[in-house]
Amino acid sequence: MTLLDFALNLLLGLALGTLGGLFGIGGGLIAIPALGVLFGLDQQLAQGTALVMVVPNVLLALWRYHQRNRIDWRHALALAVPSLIFAVLGAGWAVTVDAERMRHGFVVFLVLLAVYNLSRLYSKPAMLFVGMRYPWPWLTLLGSGAGLLGGLFGVGGAVLATPVLTTVFGTSQVVAQGLSLALAAPSTAVTLATYAAHDHVDWLLGAPLALGGLLSISWGVKFAHALPERVLRGLFAGFLLLCAVLLALKV
Repeated sequence: MTLLDFALNLLLGLALGTLGGLFGIGGGLIAIPALGVLFGLDQQLAQGTALVMVVPNVLLALWRYHQRNRIDWRHALALAVPSLIFAVLGAGWAVTVDAERMRHGFVVFLVLLAVYNLSRLYSKPAMLFVGMRYPWPWLTLLGSGAGLLGGLFGVGGAVLATPVLTTVFGTSQVVAQGLSLALAAPSTAVTLATYAAHDHVDWLLGAPLALGGLLSISWGVKFAHALPERVLRGLFAGFLLLCAVLLALKV
């Protein structure tokens, strides 16, 4: 890798880190289609390489969200523990699936998630709760499902957990994004280890992306807390559609 390549990858990491902090997802959701389109990586290699950036970004973003809006660690653990267990199963499955089938599945997953989030913009606003609409043990079900999808698609499960937390459990968007990061932290680490064990990680490409993300993710977290709730939700839905389109270019 030349110095120019490193600098360009660092700039890409800066952009991805900002988006990751803004939407509470660590940047992996946009990094995966970007790596596929810009660098021609197959789906598993793109997901594994994106995780090199996602793991440290998620940890830093989680800390930043906790500083601005204290996270209830009982809720966080109820999400994180089952997510970790099911992420192992999802990642083990992902490394055995055909790359093109995996890419098709990921595009469908993004489109469905984007449509769901867009529909919420035009529905009656849900009543927000200071705590949770349902008792915290119910979060273990969400953690299990999000962990399985996170391990399968390499996105940490945060993209699924965030809308469920706001719609079903009645949290604000910012609180949901913070809890989603707590869910994603252990599952992304074990998913990265699984992908690396099967040689689905380009460490030289992932390292400058990770550095750029660490330098910029705090900006995204700051923006997230400054934006109105409805605007943040709309941006999140549009972001999902953009990712689906970018990835579809490789299908």
